[in-house]
Amino acid sequence: MAQNRVGLWLIGAFGGVGSTVALGLCAMARGLVGETGLVSSLPLFEGLPLPAAGDFVIGGHEIRKTTFEEAVEEFRAASGVFERDWITACRAELDEASRRVRPGTTLGAGPTIQKLSTWAPDDSGLSPRAVIDRLGADLDAFASSEKLEHVIVLNVSSTEPPFPAGPALEHYSALEQALKTSKDPVAPASTLYAVAALERGYTYINFTPSLGASCPALAELAESTNALVAGKDGKTGETLLKTVLAPMFAQRNLQVMSWVGHNIFGNRDGIVLEDPVNKSSKVVTKDRVVTGILGYKPATVVSIEYVPDMGDWKTAWDHIHFTGFLNCKMTLQFTWQGCDSLLAAPLAIDLARLAHLERLRGGRGLMRHLASFFKSPEGVEEHDYFKQFDLLADYARKARETR
Repeated sequence: MAQNRVGLWLIGAFGGVGSTVALGLCAMARGLVGETGLVSSLPLFEGLPLPAAGDFVIGGHEIRKTTFEEAVEEFRAASGVFERDWITACRAELDEASRRVRPGTTLGAGPTIQKLSTWAPDDSGLSPRAVIDRLGADLDAFASSEKLEHVIVLNVSSTEPPFPAGPALEHYSALEQALKTSKDPVAPASTLYAVAALERGYTYINFTPSLGASCPALAELAESTNALVAGKDGKTGETLLKTVLAPMFAQRNLQVMSWVGHNIFGNRDGIVLEDPVNKSSKVVTKDRVVTGILGYKPATVVSIEYVPDMGDWKTAWDHIHFTGFLNCKMTLQFTWQGCDSLLAAPLAIDLARLAHLERLRGGRGLMRHLASFFKSPEGVEEHDYFKQFDLLADYARKARETR
């Protein structure tokens, strides 16, 4: 058994990010590719007991009946990424990981996500508690069969519609009761997965804009079980650029009048975000960072459009109109083009590696030092990427000093 054998449970396992994580970890473990794109491979983290790629054991929940191999082959055909030799070399590991994936749930996920389901059981007649118990039993079976001391649950599933805050989400005792008895929706699917993980003391990381563990009731639960939590909404592309560029305008005392961002992409996440209700969850996290950094609100527009032929390739065009010295109006434009899942997957691996490190250090509750990975970092109001990264750098230095 590897020294740092780590269970990594992917919610939305066969999606673009999940399948890229699975193939990427295997390819790195076999020495087929390097670690470019992994923040945790920077010299800053040298000497810390981070798990290697081959130390991860992958399982997950999924609502579509497929396999990791089929998913990466589909991805390769649609988006022109991955070498065929990598898939061939990793076939055995991908097959093993596929056998560990279990049917998830669409309870509370909204109609657009429900339409994608080909595997999840019909949970509409069950209480949320019954669904949580099933999901939790899958986690326990994974930990037991693979002889894992701990499991990191990483949500890389599709974006859910916004879920309104209610009394049941304020305190865990109220939520616990509502999960057993309420006929109305109590929490979305992402939160049901989070409860299943946190009740067992497992780590829960939300890479999506969905609610997940972002409510007082689940923060209370995590503290009571000594579980670790991080999220939400991975910062991979256009928003990353916003949090890098906005500090420049603030520190040069340039007045931003408007910031317009237009995004097009064509993957399965694009299908979900074509629904305006689901899209609204994403727009909120993408739009707030500029105001948070500048300290005032310029006119902002964020658009996300589904263009099927784009595959997983995403293009973001931003137009920034600002005022300089002597009221001279100027413009900055940039175009960001990247493969969405290949931008996200290394960050997902980083989060899993760093969460394992924090568990070794005896941490619990919110991992605020991971703020630089998220658009809406839990427990951190700072959106300036460089200040967020300073939190991570300080953490790494302290981790080395206290070894």
